[in-house]
Amino acid sequence: MLKNFKILIVLFVLAAISVAAYAFAASNTVPATKAGDGSGAVSGYTVTNVVYTLNGTDPSTLDNVAFDLGAAAAQVKVQLVSSGTWYSCTLSTGTVWECDTTGLAVSSINQLRVVAASN
Repeated sequence: MLKNFKILIVLFVLAAISVAAYAFAASNTVPATKAGDGSGAVSGYTVTNVVYTLNGTDPSTLDNVAFDLGAAAAQVKVQLVSSGTWYSCTLSTGTVWECDTTGLAVSSINQLRVVAASN
């Protein structure tokens, strides 16, 4: 009977240690989150009605280039010389953009590269 009592005490001590260890264990709270994957179509713009404005005093330099994108955009830049400066453009009216190129030598122009992005 003493043997059974010792086994019972050992089991009781083990159970008490297990409960105490569980009570002191740290817990983490993780908020609900979302993750996803999706795709959407990306289409280009059609640049039309390009107008180059030469400088009134020195027509060998370009003051401005303007064009119509035909659709809304949020940001537009142009490059007129390959590997050259990118010029920022501002929305004039509707979908017409104007880019200040004051001082750019007309003889150096070898392209009209337009980069546009919507929101």
